[in-house]
Amino acid sequence: MNLTVIPLTSKKKVEKFSFFDELKKIFQKNKFMVKNGDVLVISSKFISISQGRILKINDSKVCNKSKEISKKFNSSEEFMEIVFRESDEILGGVAGFVMSSTDGILAPNAGIDKSNSKGTEIILYPIEPYKFAEELKRKIFLEFNLHVGIIIVDSRLMPTRIGTTGVTIACAGIEPTEDLRGKKDLDGNPLKVTFQATSDSLATIANHKMGEGDDLHPIAVVRDSGCKLTDRKIIPEETIIPYEQCVYIRSFSN
Repeated sequence: MNLTVIPLTSKKKVEKFSFFDELKKIFQKNKFMVKNGDVLVISSKFISISQGRILKINDSKVCNKSKEISKKFNSSEEFMEIVFRESDEILGGVAGFVMSSTDGILAPNAGIDKSNSKGTEIILYPIEPYKFAEELKRKIFLEFNLHVGIIIVDSRLMPTRIGTTGVTIACAGIEPTEDLRGKKDLDGNPLKVTFQATSDSLATIANHKMGEGDDLHPIAVVRDSGCKLTDRKIIPEETIIPYEQCVYIRSFSN
């Protein structure tokens, strides 16, 4: 069976809504039947909007630290206040952007931007995305008696590469990585450090079909992916590498 990606169309959402009810409506409007083994890849912004994670930039009360960051990186104080609050750690930056880490994911401005929202508003990351993914997986099983995988995706810049790709914010129902250590390459040499990023690979495949503009495809279903489904609860540490083991962070910190 060949892997296929099926983008699903939805109306634009601008305020809080019931995600699962909307998901069922999307299935109906797209005349789509979910199947066992499907992986539902869902835009993190679509989930955030369903949770009401929309903020007006000018409503932010700016602290002194945010003012310092804003001045250093030549950006709006109000916007930097929100970025500062949403970041676990700020590692550096350039004019207009700070490089920060949020839930182990390295991204400019904590992954926050003004796209897909009004110019005076921003959309934050979803609340407890791993919990959301796990609960959605269970609801689909109870409603449809089907085992599926869930991936919450966001677009991300890659170092030294033009354009965006997909990255997993959270997942449930699938094994997010595959440990290839001990297996052999084409020349028979044992692999020593290689993991395959299964969920990130599927996130990127789906993100290609979901689009980055006005496509209105907040969900894409990856079918016949060959990924391993699981009933166990996935935790964030399974997709995050510590700074001391990351070749990018280690290289630039020396």
